[in-house]
Amino acid sequence: MAKKKVDIGKIEKAVTDILLAIGEDINREGLKLTPKRVAGMYAELLAGESEDPTQYIKSVFNEKCDEIILLRDIPFYSVCEHHMMPFIGKAHVAYLPQDCVLGVSKLARVVDCFARRLQIQERLTSQIADFLIEHINPQGVAVVIEASHSCMTIRGIKKPGSTMVTSALRGIFKKDPRSRAEVLSLMHNA
Repeated sequence: MAKKKVDIGKIEKAVTDILLAIGEDINREGLKLTPKRVAGMYAELLAGESEDPTQYIKSVFNEKCDEIILLRDIPFYSVCEHHMMPFIGKAHVAYLPQDCVLGVSKLARVVDCFARRLQIQERLTSQIADFLIEHINPQGVAVVIEASHSCMTIRGIKKPGSTMVTSALRGIFKKDPRSRAEVLSLMHNA
């Protein structure tokens, strides 16, 4: 994966242009460092663009396990590519191992790696599931993401409190109704 470098200078210039376009005084005390702050924010929020998620799946263990492994309520934030506004939520990631198990923190790191990019929730959900299927070869993967989108809650239709839910089921969780029911039940029952 080619590393994408964030051009801080271009972002600072763009933010300066936006401030001027909305009629602000860029020399005003509160705005003097705003272009630099916004550039740093985007570099941080979109750091996943330069990350290779395969670095997080090096901690695999040859362990016989034929039961579902689930990490629930993984908090994440992402940036909607349509309005460049944040969406914030939680991911539930489950897999049924075949030959190996993954270090548990690695599931959260994979979620973060894909979330910290310009995204749409539907793609994010599928990217996580497809990545795990391809790289750890489980019998199945299930990913459910619940998120609140600020592009919908504070602008546009303005529906605070609404939550979007997406799912991606792969392998046995897609093919076998009993396995699907079991994993979805585990994801939503405390």
